[in-house]
Amino acid sequence: MFWFTLSAVLLLYALRYRYPYFIKEALFVFRLFSVGYRLSKRKTSKPYYTLVDRFLDSVKKNPNKAFIRFQDDTYTYLDSDKRSNKIAMTLLKHANLHEGDTVALLMGNEPMFLWIWLALAKIGCSAAFLNYNIRSKSLLHCFSCSGAGVLIAAAELQDAVEEVVPALREQGVLVYILTDNVNTEGMQSLTDKIRQASDESIPADLRANVTFSSPAVYIYTSGTTGLPKAALINHQKLWAMSFYQFLCGVTSDDLFYVNLPLYHSAGFCLGFLGSIERGATVVLRRKFSASQFWNDCRKYNVTVIQYIGETMRYLCNTPKRFSDQVHNVRIAFGNGLRADVWRTFISRFGQIDIKEFYGATEGNMSFMNFAGKIGAVGRMNTFHKKLNPYAFIKFDQEQEMPVRNADGFCQEVAKGETGLLVSKITQRSPFYGYARDPKQTQKKKLYNVFEKGDVYFNSGDLFRVDQENFIYFQDRVGDNFRWKGENVSTNEVSDMMTMSTSIDEANVYGVTVPGHEGRIGMAVIVLKEGQQFDCDGIFSHVTTYLPSYARPRFIRIQNCLAVTCTFKQLKVRLVEEGFNPAVINDPLFILDDTVKSYRPLTHEIYQSIHEGHFKL
Repeated sequence: MFWFTLSAVLLLYALRYRYPYFIKEALFVFRLFSVGYRLSKRKTSKPYYTLVDRFLDSVKKNPNKAFIRFQDDTYTYLDSDKRSNKIAMTLLKHANLHEGDTVALLMGNEPMFLWIWLALAKIGCSAAFLNYNIRSKSLLHCFSCSGAGVLIAAAELQDAVEEVVPALREQGVLVYILTDNVNTEGMQSLTDKIRQASDESIPADLRANVTFSSPAVYIYTSGTTGLPKAALINHQKLWAMSFYQFLCGVTSDDLFYVNLPLYHSAGFCLGFLGSIERGATVVLRRKFSASQFWNDCRKYNVTVIQYIGETMRYLCNTPKRFSDQVHNVRIAFGNGLRADVWRTFISRFGQIDIKEFYGATEGNMSFMNFAGKIGAVGRMNTFHKKLNPYAFIKFDQEQEMPVRNADGFCQEVAKGETGLLVSKITQRSPFYGYARDPKQTQKKKLYNVFEKGDVYFNSGDLFRVDQENFIYFQDRVGDNFRWKGENVSTNEVSDMMTMSTSIDEANVYGVTVPGHEGRIGMAVIVLKEGQQFDCDGIFSHVTTYLPSYARPRFIRIQNCLAVTCTFKQLKVRLVEEGFNPAVINDPLFILDDTVKSYRPLTHEIYQSIHEGHFKL
């Protein structure tokens, strides 16, 4: 027995030396296999076992366990079950809801949001999560996409709803406001009705016809490139997304901090529903706050945090404190974490296990960096690729379309080259598309990729794979631009810009110039507190670290960068505004090689550029 144990230990050490990621990869594959098995089991269960059934099992098993902690209140699994029962009873009676109906929610982060979803799931209805920042035509557009017949809005958003009530009334939509009294015609109060309702259990028969393919929620894309699109998430995909926490190693003993918007897939599916799947506790906050983040973690004894976009950078930019590493956070998972911020974060806040991943709300596959390789979003794995076939293909940046060979098929890129991620649409990896938008759904499909008749999902994202098979996100298609025959990566230029001692944040994009092909580099920057724009210093920095074609020729200074609700930088409007000083009120500068510095962009220089006299 001793020699067997010793041999096993030596074998593990040998494997680790020869294959340093073997153990982590084996664990990831095991968990992936476990998820696949459970999804298959759920798919064939009769009646279909939904996430609300998983919640009800936790109510029976741990009725008094904390389910939601919000501000100074704690709601147990049993509390939440009863409250959602009252909401379900109210909607059945007053809104006359039936299995298969859709209800739109216009609310911020609060327990009521979660209870309403549980109530709707209990009666077999789907929910459409509206971004509470949208107004007027955008709000009507998003509501119409879902096909909802009922709208429930928070009391503080009543004014926003009043703008669109006439149009909603014409469509016969029932509008409820979460308050005790409403005087506006076309609206009804809801909380007073909920208070009077029974909290008896909801019969499972009311959702008896729900299957894995039934719509569960509609979640809208962030709208960085136009009007939001409603991604259809059915119950099968809802389960798949809820397993992310399991893949990261989260257990039922963890306390999961949700501060991202619940109307987005990160906060709702990965955060809230993942906690239901795990039987864990949700610590809910209305909005992300960099200044209060760690105070909350200490107050509620948070063990798992979630990030997206620039939130980790915001945390790193807060003033340093002696208590930075005084917390119990052991896991952080999310996407969009740049390598420089990653290093700064773990150096300052401690050795937290970071699980960076890649995935799109409407996408049909995802990556996860199970090995902890800084900067990577995942690692190519044979089992994973067999389960969800994908490829990185050659992409023409100028034409913004895949490169095809003489036979009309796409070509995979070599390691180290940047390629477009496409993932095969199969029964195991379906693409459900966007609700009531066949045109946009069709645009995301690529046909005859490697053989005649195959169909792939076009992620619109560019990646690079290194020699160790680690996968690195490069850019969104359209975020790259081409200048003087060279491709420029906006992310790489942004990273280089923020290495300057005076620049806090940078958003890089390409703008068109009359008489020139391609797009020239421009950057919106935010200066660090107390810093002035150093024309000579910034010129020296960009010319030292960037090739001539990648240097931002125009710089625009703002107090803060415009981002979406999920902290993704907005570029579309900036691109449209260009570099015209007559249109832009912000300080503008141009790189001038003749004086080896940046100088203010005047109307005269702008005119000289248009006339072709100023050399770019």
